[in-house]
Amino acid sequence: MAIIVKTENPEGLLNEIKRVIDERTTELWSYDSSGDFSHTPDSWINRAWLRPEVGEGELRFGILGTKDVGMTASLYSAYHAYFIELLLTHLDKYFVTAAATAKKTAPDYF
Repeated sequence: MAIIVKTENPEGLLNEIKRVIDERTTELWSYDSSGDFSHTPDSWINRAWLRPEVGEGELRFGILGTKDVGMTASLYSAYHAYFIELLLTHLDKYFVTAAATAKKTAPDYF
């Protein structure tokens, strides 16, 4: 499952996502030095990451799993749903559509 966000300015949207995290507008997400996003509630933190990929007219997020725990439907659906919720709640003026694929799609890594 990948998240695909259609936007005129994918790099600008990525910067805005980091800004709302940095400014603590949301405390439900963090990102690491690689730029990968993790959902921060105890039940989800560091169980997976969303890795952004800037493309022409879109910003994609592939999910990264861990080596020790297999990717489950519950894990990837939670990460995708909560991340799209973040976009809709805080950044709706920066994109046209956001969608999650049902099957493994580039740039997923699991």
